[in-house]
Amino acid sequence: MTSTHFNTKDRILGAAEELFAQYGFAGTSLRQVTSRADVNIAAVNYHFGSKENLVNEVFRRRMDEMSEQRLTRLRAAQEESPGELEPILAAFIHPALALTLDRHGSAFVRVLARAYAEKNDRLRKFLSDNYGQVLREFAKALAPCLEGLGKEELYWRMDFIAGALTYAMADFGLIKRPASMSERAFAEKTAQNLIRFAAAGLRA
Repeated sequence: MTSTHFNTKDRILGAAEELFAQYGFAGTSLRQVTSRADVNIAAVNYHFGSKENLVNEVFRRRMDEMSEQRLTRLRAAQEESPGELEPILAAFIHPALALTLDRHGSAFVRVLARAYAEKNDRLRKFLSDNYGQVLREFAKALAPCLEGLGKEELYWRMDFIAGALTYAMADFGLIKRPASMSERAFAEKTAQNLIRFAAAGLRA
């Protein structure tokens, strides 16, 4: 792959991510994307084929890496702290919150919030088909730590944890970062509080 090929594709993805974050998926046109990326429509069609595929690839660019980090940390947690709940939750939560520290990742956090807010069945199917297995791996790891908790109840609680995590990533809450605290320190504090909250919810 040539550098020009990579730069054009990456520029389109970056522009689309920023626009989706600002205007939503339905509210963003391919013309806006091409204008922001300074490319023609043929370049978008060549690299992605359709707006739907472009939306999917915006997610794939971030989600593939985050999913790999989650699973790597999950395997380490199971080896180093077998049967312990908190390290498994940390493996799930930390890679997601790390996105908020990335200058480009912060736009994707807003895109992710859009995915929850907007009803887009094709996008939800894409995310389920490609990343549902990651959640199932975590469910499989959590189950032995929670004897007596049925599969359906576990899935309910995991959904609530994922929702709380997304909310924390989007920084919608009552707690705001103090000016004296770095973004990294605040993300770590957020993670610690969320892990404690999630563990209590799973054990309840």
